[in-house]
Amino acid sequence: MTVHGTWRRPARQGEPAPAVLLIAGSGPTDRDGNSAQLGGVDTLKTMAELLSAEGVASLRYDKLGSGRTGLGPYASKAADIGVGVFEREAAAALSYLAGRPGVDRRRLTVIGHSEGALFALLLATKGRTPVHSLGLLQPLSRRYLDVISAQITAQIRAQLQAGAITKAQATEVEDALASAVASLRAGGTVQANLPGGLSNVLSPASAKFLSEADRLNPPELAAELKARTPVLLSCSDADIQVGCDDVEQLAAGLKQARAGTEFVRLTGVSHVLKEDPSRNPAHYGAPLPFSSQLKQAIQTFVSRA
Repeated sequence: MTVHGTWRRPARQGEPAPAVLLIAGSGPTDRDGNSAQLGGVDTLKTMAELLSAEGVASLRYDKLGSGRTGLGPYASKAADIGVGVFEREAAAALSYLAGRPGVDRRRLTVIGHSEGALFALLLATKGRTPVHSLGLLQPLSRRYLDVISAQITAQIRAQLQAGAITKAQATEVEDALASAVASLRAGGTVQANLPGGLSNVLSPASAKFLSEADRLNPPELAAELKARTPVLLSCSDADIQVGCDDVEQLAAGLKQARAGTEFVRLTGVSHVLKEDPSRNPAHYGAPLPFSSQLKQAIQTFVSRA
């Protein structure tokens, strides 16, 4: 399988430069951080430009199912896609980055956004290519199915409060959700045609990935990091997908590892790292500026780490 991406040299070239692998969040998200659902987010493209201006090279890539990479050999067998596919993509990208001319292999950083932070942690704790430092931005901070359950439950309660569904319908969906999670954890399977739109998230086609991803606990992975590993960690009070309370759990794992963590709590920044206090996901693709707070934090992290 061929993974396609964009290699960006630093604006100032000379001695071997530090380099960053950028990993996108969940779903079929391309090298720039965009998807068909969200539109023009450009999260990773913006970070690559910022890093280049700071003298740092970068590589970002089209995840499986997106951009030029597409589904490759999995086009007719989506149910076979597990965590290992995405982990191998990330590992191959980091190895490729380490081998680029002009890259200082001693200063390789992996920055993961949202779900991408899980794969950043896997590279740093299980990978073969040494990782000098990490960026975990609005990271997946709990077990996968716990996060999904919390998000769906919040949606059900919002619909119930708005009068969009009845109490009986809400109970039916909540019961089906609990049953589906239990089935995925027990045997890695889930039934088709779940009520209330649950099958859009929990389906037989995604069962392998969900059950495997759920076995990985981000705080436990964080606790396995090498002591004094520099880590940039962020959360935001306006992020409706990953709350700061969740990220605190990941911070506890980093503390256990005695990592050199810089924990930045953003204000009025959406999950896709834009200046947007609205808490409205419909704005993800809107032409809003990248967080100035996070931009400053990245610049500081580059100079220190």
